[in-house]
Order: sequence, then C-alpha cells, then structure tokens
Amino acid sequence: MKSKKNLTRFTYENAAFEGWRLCISRGGTTFTKYFPDKKFGGARKSLDAAEKGLAALKGMLEGAPRVKGKLSPTTIKKSEALLSNL
Repeated sequence: MKSKKNLTRFTYENAAFEGWRLCISRGGTTFTKYFPDKKFGGARKSLDAAEKGLAALKGMLEGAPRVKGKLSPTTIKKSEALLSNL
C-alpha cells in the first residue's frame, strides 16, 4: 500500500511497528496518531481507521476558531481528545 496525503505507511522488516501514521498540521499545531496493524487487525483495517480519524479531525479543524492565526487552546484539547479516543 502506498502512503496518502497526511497518512504515511510504516513497514519495517526489523522493527516491531507496522501500520499507518496520521500527521496533520493546522494553525501552528501538529497532530499525530499511530494506527498499528496489530491493534486494528491488519493493514486494511488500520488504514480504514486512520482515514476515519483524518476525516473527523479535518471536520473539527475546518471551522475552528483562531486566536492570532493559531488554533485556540480549547480546539487543540478537543482535537487531541478525539485522536486519543480512536
């Protein structure tokens, strides 16, 4: 599988981690979440979970209020909570 925008595939022959990494930057803040194949039951299922997480996060950040061009602290906390619950 190939990487997609904001989603990167990690497959290492000698490492314990195989899965997808969601990474998106908005308003001066970078959000990152890993979706391991072992936890989600395979590469396709972890990709599906990562895509759903990316869509939810983008939806939250689209109309988010900004303070001096940066995301508000409340929006950052809500986004981090969303990612931790995935």
